[in-house]
Amino acid sequence: MDRDREATARPPRPGPVAAWVPRNPDNPREWCVSAVARLNAGEPEPALEAARQALGRDQRLEWAHRVESLALERLGHDQEAVESAERAVLLAPGSWPARLRLASALRRIPGRRREAWNQAAKALWFAPEEPDVRVLAGDLALLRGEHGRAAAAYRAALREAPGHPAARINLGLTLLRWERPRGHHDDDWPVDPRETGRARRALEVWSRQVRALLASALAAVAAVAALTGLRAEARTGGLLVLVIVAALTLRQARKIRIWGYVPGMLGRDLWFGVAVGVTPLVMVAYAVAVATLPGGGFGVAWAGSAGLVLGNAPALAMVRVLAEGWRGRPVRALAEFAAALPERTARRDAAVAIWILTVRAWSVTLALAGVAAGAGRPYAGLGALVVPLALARIRRSAGLAGRTRTVLAADRSLGAALALLLVACLGLSAAVLPGPAAVWGWRTGLAALLAMALVFALRAVRAWWRGSPGPWRPSLVMCEGCGTWPPADVRPGVGLSQEVRRAFTSSRGVVLAYADASGPRALAVGAVASVGPAGELRLIAADEAWQAAERDPKVAVFVADPMERRFWAEVRGIALGDPEAEVLRVTPKEVVIGEYPGRHQGRHHGDRPGRA
Repeated sequence: MDRDREATARPPRPGPVAAWVPRNPDNPREWCVSAVARLNAGEPEPALEAARQALGRDQRLEWAHRVESLALERLGHDQEAVESAERAVLLAPGSWPARLRLASALRRIPGRRREAWNQAAKALWFAPEEPDVRVLAGDLALLRGEHGRAAAAYRAALREAPGHPAARINLGLTLLRWERPRGHHDDDWPVDPRETGRARRALEVWSRQVRALLASALAAVAAVAALTGLRAEARTGGLLVLVIVAALTLRQARKIRIWGYVPGMLGRDLWFGVAVGVTPLVMVAYAVAVATLPGGGFGVAWAGSAGLVLGNAPALAMVRVLAEGWRGRPVRALAEFAAALPERTARRDAAVAIWILTVRAWSVTLALAGVAAGAGRPYAGLGALVVPLALARIRRSAGLAGRTRTVLAADRSLGAALALLLVACLGLSAAVLPGPAAVWGWRTGLAALLAMALVFALRAVRAWWRGSPGPWRPSLVMCEGCGTWPPADVRPGVGLSQEVRRAFTSSRGVVLAYADASGPRALAVGAVASVGPAGELRLIAADEAWQAAERDPKVAVFVADPMERRFWAEVRGIALGDPEAEVLRVTPKEVVIGEYPGRHQGRHHGDRPGRA
């Protein structure tokens, strides 16, 4: 890593590969080190070229295939990333990083979610102690909306690595009952997500245009009828608007090629289904409102239908904001986000969580004001003081003390909303004072609540206009490779020194330790057929060892130096049977080297205990 920092500090950058060339260009593992360093620096293109330099020198190095897969994934070549990951698994079927890499690549391919689950399950079976394996299992569950299962996986990861940023942030999303932005799409559908995305956009545009057009037309028709008295002409013009609506409908319908999936899309995404489903009702209400256009007074039928046409958009927006504000456990989620600060994803999600708490506080304060005013008991307004006290306690319990400025610095509207909330609570509590102070307190409190709603609306409109994150749940994002946490799926495998390789291939005293139904057992191995380039042992073992490996693949292989009995080696890893080659393939996870007592006790060996 020191060499990597020196390379990135060089002023000339003649090319992606030349940015950092290993000291020994013929060593493929050094090229892999270079590729991983490029990935950590956020440079996937140079990383891909470095990985292919490694593969050009050794096609059997599964580490290089894994690095190539991750670089391709970050470049958006998902199918090629899967192919590289599959080659890594073929070379080392017992490698949990290879299984992890393949599962991560498969989850981005439509219709292959079950395969991703299977690969993630194998990685978890091979290495249950690895936090990144747990995080991937949690990510797959979170993307399916299985929040309880995802939370259990993230908590297990945090027990192994309390500082894991992805586990912290994504655990907070489970507490908020987060739903992915592409919630209308089922990963099991054999259809490209871009097709369902185009269908969703077409339906959303149709719903938005039709409702806006009908609301504007009804307002214009009512104004013409009221000001000129030309009811029949206004009614005729209003009904002609339905022809424009039909043209808009046909135009958007032509853009949808997957009508068979539309009902499933509407059922999977609640608010998308509500917005599309209310549009036909608005069309019927518009026709009723135009047909019953009043002359002097307002009939019940006209008032109800006109209210639906004119007020459906703000009503749906208000219902959605309040419903999403009271869903999940934002206090506990905020504590998880705060523990991951100053990660950028954590700051963004923390700001959204505070907005959710602000919406809750606004609705509670408004309810207290309504109860106090409706019951004629001004002393009920004192309950509003509980709201800022509760927020102050949440700030301390969530671990935001001293970090609030970090979150609020990127969103000044949030700070303004919290300030207005404090003014509203103080104003409403002033209702217990005698004389004009009570009146002015109530006016100030209500005005501050209305100003809060205006600040939220302006913040939402600005985010919608700019396409930036807004004060709502869809702005929450998962942590996928965020922060400085090194990706585990490109971690180097455990290699074996030449002495240990020679010991395994020459010795006749190789012992395989495994566990079966009766407990731990040891079995003499007939022979070690070969040792792979990545340190994989190919054993010729008895049937009982094969059966034990099928039940629990975690084994240990012991060998002693066959020549001078100077040292012994123990390889702990994953054993999988290869029926075609009739060998048991053991992929190392950890190698332990020891020396027998005697004159060679101080000898230094290249292999050291380590994990793959």
